Amino acid sequence: MAKESQKIVAVDQDIPVIDMSLERSRVSMQIVKACETIGFFKVVNHAVDPDVTSRMEQESINFFAKPVLEKKSVFGYGLKDIGLKGDIGEVEYLLLHTKPLVLSQLSFGNDSTNSAVTCYVEAVKQLACEILDLTAEGLGLPPHTFSKLIRAVDSDSVLRLNHYPSSDQFLSGAKLSDMSVSLPRVGFGEHTDPQILTVLRSNEVGGLQVAFPDGRWVSVSPDPSAFCVNVGDLLQVMTNGRFISVRHRAVTTEDASRLSMAYFAGPSVHAKIGPLPAIITAADQPRLYRTFTWADYKKFAYSLRLGDNRLDIFRSCVDDEHDEIGS
Repeated sequence: MAKESQKIVAVDQDIPVIDMSLERSRVSMQIVKACETIGFFKVVNHAVDPDVTSRMEQESINFFAKPVLEKKSVFGYGLKDIGLKGDIGEVEYLLLHTKPLVLSQLSFGNDSTNSAVTCYVEAVKQLACEILDLTAEGLGLPPHTFSKLIRAVDSDSVLRLNHYPSSDQFLSGAKLSDMSVSLPRVGFGEHTDPQILTVLRSNEVGGLQVAFPDGRWVSVSPDPSAFCVNVGDLLQVMTNGRFISVRHRAVTTEDASRLSMAYFAGPSVHAKIGPLPAIITAADQPRLYRTFTWADYKKFAYSLRLGDNRLDIFRSCVDDEHDEIGS
């Protein structure tokens, strides 16, 4: 597990904020730069309807307000107590697969809930595709190089709703001493996302922190009108290490609960993932990763501890340069 840095920066003035309404080539280059330097950025003035996000947030609030036993009866619900280097925390979540047939059979709400989830998933999927198309353009690649992987009918993308109780609460009923309440609590420990890209929105409560290459942990200020975007492990591989799969974590506060909605854009489980030949050629550098399927990487990634470095074992030592990526 990577060693956690100690220095925390309370403000996020160093985090790129990208205005999606600006001239396309400018936005494209800003995205590429953010992916290269941090692996994380915010987008504002995007095309996602605020009504769609507010409906989804309200449905999430309604679900997490239900009794624990009722929530436990819903497929995809989980409740975890997390211990990490002395920090303690808790998160409850609902994991939803985003294939149309699965979304049509949701079991945690009524028709209004299902409609809200379907509309939100489609909106953030389109945003993710637009960001990936802009990324491809900035790299000089065909426009749908990355987005075709998540537009595929068998895309393995998921939506995860997270609820982090305030740090003076435990959903499981555990009690905290007065001393422990004042200590930092990790709601979700340090990790990278294994998929291609993550598009995340949260309520007005802070808690997300991202690791900068210089060792700082930077707290991300909450902005319900913006979406946060994380580079995932697969995008780091496809760009042959040019992009950074950002390490991040979530901490809880003493006085408010945090709600987040994360869309993890993933390819088909059968898709082949590896460095793109055009990237290798343009950079005139050796191939850093071997080719693998998302199914193989996903199985390996989820067999490890949360903060482990998953990509090291996929470092290139074989001559599979001619495998067709994304097939």
